[in-house]
Amino acid sequence: MTLEVKVTRNYQITIPAEVRSKLGIKVGDKVLVSLEGDSVVMRKVSGDFTRVRVRLKRKIDANYVERVIREVGEELGSTVGH
Repeated sequence: MTLEVKVTRNYQITIPAEVRSKLGIKVGDKVLVSLEGDSVVMRKVSGDFTRVRVRLKRKIDANYVERVIREVGEELGSTVGH
């Protein structure tokens, strides 16, 4: 699907309703913007990394870090495609 959008004077664009609907993008969601060659690519952010940042404020060791990474990976894996 390719849709044309207009860039405003503040360099903003509106994500078309059809795209928002298909990706499940809602107000407050975040998207990743990257360059791939001469293309701008936008992707919906999946998962919530805030919780990881909060968890890491306590004293940690390698076992704790591995456990947190495994748990977050499992949570993110369960949200793929949702």
